[in-house]
Amino acid sequence: MAIRIKARAGESAEQMLRRFKKMCEKEGLTKDVKRRAYYEKPSERKQRALRKSIKRAQQLAGIIPMSGPPGRGGNSGPPGTGGPGGNRMGGRSQGGPNKKGPPPRNGRRPAGR
Repeated sequence: MAIRIKARAGESAEQMLRRFKKMCEKEGLTKDVKRRAYYEKPSERKQRALRKSIKRAQQLAGIIPMSGPPGRGGNSGPPGTGGPGGNRMGGRSQGGPNKKGPPPRNGRRPAGR
């Protein structure tokens, strides 16, 4: 749906722009633009839809509370959910669970590994 804004009497350009941004937010346009800024593989899209449906089902079942967006305070969830319970990697370092640093320069592994 096209978003149209008509200037009101005595309304400045800043106020009109603020109204336009608010309408775009309400329509979900800004969220959609941000999501489409980068290519999302079909498998990732399916995973995201599956996670969304699981969360919706859990909220309806009362397993997790119906709250605002994750990571905005409130009820802290388990690590890795975006809440204050931990960083996004689930308490691990940025490299993941099995990262032990960069490989040696000569391309061979040390005898201890």
